[in-house]
Amino acid sequence: MTGQYILSDYLDRALSQAEYDKLEDATFFGRIPSCKGVVAFAATLRECEDELRSVLEDWVLVGLKLGHSLPSLDSTDLNRKPEYESRGFAHEILKLNDLCPKSSTTNAK
Repeated sequence: MTGQYILSDYLDRALSQAEYDKLEDATFFGRIPSCKGVVAFAATLRECEDELRSVLEDWVLVGLKLGHSLPSLDSTDLNRKPEYESRGFAHEILKLNDLCPKSSTTNAK
């Protein structure tokens, strides 16, 4: 499951922990215990699974935007600070400038 896409891995790991119950009215309830507040209700199990995934995606994105601490799932940790390459924005601008033709400026009088 571990791959190049940490967010997809995180969602897959969280969903693998999902628990579903059939309620008395024959509808379904789903939750992910390690992700507090991630719950879903639906008429069918498939709809409940889909809704739970949608709720989880929103929960993760809002949590990241607001700087909330998200649970680490099977060594997948979204709380780490991003690592940046040594080449910065200024380097990319210089490369772009090299690609653009120089315009000649003449002072016409």
